[in-house]
Amino acid sequence: MADRIIFYDQIARNKRNSVFLIIAIIIVFILLGYIIGMVLGPDYFTIIMIASIIISVFYVWIGYYNSDKIALASVSAKLADPTKHRMLYDTVESMALASGNPMPKVYIMPGNQINAFATGRNPQHAVVCVTEGALLKLDKKELEGVIAHEMGHVGNYDIRFMTLVAVLVGMVAILSELFLRSLWYSGGGGDNEDAGKVKIVLILAGVILAILAPLVTSLVQLAISRKREYSADATAVKFIRSPTGLISALKKIKNENEPVKKGQVSQAVAPLFIGDPFKRKVQSLFSTHPDINKRISILERM
Repeated sequence: MADRIIFYDQIARNKRNSVFLIIAIIIVFILLGYIIGMVLGPDYFTIIMIASIIISVFYVWIGYYNSDKIALASVSAKLADPTKHRMLYDTVESMALASGNPMPKVYIMPGNQINAFATGRNPQHAVVCVTEGALLKLDKKELEGVIAHEMGHVGNYDIRFMTLVAVLVGMVAILSELFLRSLWYSGGGGDNEDAGKVKIVLILAGVILAILAPLVTSLVQLAISRKREYSADATAVKFIRSPTGLISALKKIKNENEPVKKGQVSQAVAPLFIGDPFKRKVQSLFSTHPDINKRISILERM
């Protein structure tokens, strides 16, 4: 029989792993910056570094402060009716109390698929959105498990955390792009033959790293997203003190074979959902969500 998992340990482990993965992105950024500095010189490197940071922060910051509006508009979600959707409101309210966070705004998006997501830059500006299918197909305990998972994202400040990751990934991508473009305008070799050879090697290393760095950091970003799903699962158990409802909901999500309609959910919003809305069967490094069978297995050991 597998060892029992303590939800506190699971939350701490996945948060710790997320931090390690962020450090990996920073290391890639520093390494790429070092190579660029060696190739182009410290003055040119400083200009590129500052430009990449400003562009990335500005672009992501706009999205951060409008994350709820962007996500809700992209899935055509509407504000839930407190009278018509009384069970949903009561569930969100009870999970807000359990988490110690303010009551978030509650939205419903069209679609028969069982799914839900949370967004908003902090608990004071949080939004929880569920599909019509979730309201139709989930019982009270299952809906409670799903809402607890989403409130786990809110309580763990996952939107803020993933915004930081997006800034770092954006910085790497922009730095790489600026470096590759700058090579078209940079000068020739060094003062002598040996210096020229060294510079050629550095340029080749820089080009390879500049091409691979955005891919590597994007894969790390997806890995962090998967870790945060495990943390939200464990946090849901912390709020409810039982994994039963969430396990049952995840099994129903797993057994659904109908993906969302084409164009209903964008690739950018997909990682927010409790389950992969596109129902991709093959798990890979490019997956936005961890294997649902593994999630269920972990929850069953709590």
